[in-house]
Amino acid sequence: MRTLKYAILGMLSRRELTGYDMMKEFDRGLANFWYASHSQLYPELKRLAGEGLIQYETSIKGESLEKKIYRITPEGMADLRQWLEQDEPLPPTPKDVFRLRMYFGDNISRDRLLELTRAQLERRRQKLAFLQSSLDQAEPYSGRFDSATGDRLVLEGAVMRETAMVQWLEHCIQTLEHCENGK
Repeated sequence: MRTLKYAILGMLSRRELTGYDMMKEFDRGLANFWYASHSQLYPELKRLAGEGLIQYETSIKGESLEKKIYRITPEGMADLRQWLEQDEPLPPTPKDVFRLRMYFGDNISRDRLLELTRAQLERRRQKLAFLQSSLDQAEPYSGRFDSATGDRLVLEGAVMRETAMVQWLEHCIQTLEHCENGK
């Protein structure tokens, strides 16, 4: 399944965008649960246009800079809605390098593992602070089911996920501090 296809169609279901605007959206709103690189986005845009799911207009900005403004077609909207209606099985467990290191952490000293865990905790706290700040600035619930509702629900989920990760890392540190130093 080409999930990036549906991320693009979803963004274009809200408004017309340039490829640059979509990359900014992947860095902001979608960054809490999805990532796409420049090298993935532009070939997918070309593919979607070839399939008739999106269209674009080219505008000239400045003396020679061409800018493509993309919009979803009725066929693209129908495809997006059909995909949105489907139930999704649980995905496989995501890869987590830090947890893998923790799992095999008995092969290094407890002090080094504590050092790595504290560094991870600091990065997670920074991410949580960023997410919380984004949530504080997000539109409040309006009582209507609209795009802001979905945006806020996903952002709240990201805050909850990072909060749980911070709590787990704090638990790891407390546990490791009470263990004797092994290797």
